[in-house]
Amino acid sequence: MEKAKSESEQKEELATLGGGCFWCTEAVFVRLKGVISVMSGYSGGSVENPTYDQVSMGKTGHAEVVQVKFNPKIISFKEILEVFFTTHDPTTLNRQGADIGTQYRSIILYHSEEQRRTAEAYIKELEYQKKVASPIVTQVKPFKVFYEAEEFHKDYYEKNRDNTYSSIVIAPKVEKLKKYPSLLKNQG
Repeated sequence: MEKAKSESEQKEELATLGGGCFWCTEAVFVRLKGVISVMSGYSGGSVENPTYDQVSMGKTGHAEVVQVKFNPKIISFKEILEVFFTTHDPTTLNRQGADIGTQYRSIILYHSEEQRRTAEAYIKELEYQKKVASPIVTQVKPFKVFYEAEEFHKDYYEKNRDNTYSSIVIAPKVEKLKKYPSLLKNQG
């Protein structure tokens, strides 16, 4: 017989999102209230236990993603999607800026039918309201498996704020969060 979930487990949900380089996506989501943890990794492909080098070559089918553990009583999946679509370009196929390849595709790997419906409805809403200049190419697919990225990739932005990639690519995405002051954790 399966044990009943504890109250804290019932409050947690997962979102698995790929919006280009996982360094950027992680730096965005760690700043949101209700986000418990953000883990960079790989998902959506066919190779078991891929390495960064394998994924970077674009031959595994995996995308660089983050797995966001969040409390839906504090931040909803729709709010997570709002931030996701604001902080990357969902209209460029297999590309985010200078990062090119299927590993950088825009993808939502849903964990429930409710997440699938919410994602598909939100994409339709964005297109209907013409909040994007081109059609959205974000894939919405069922989650299957997540492979955690190597240690080097964890907290990359926090550990490397002064390098060129962080200041030119990651910082502007983090800056877009100013649009959502009520969703932000206190940043010291």
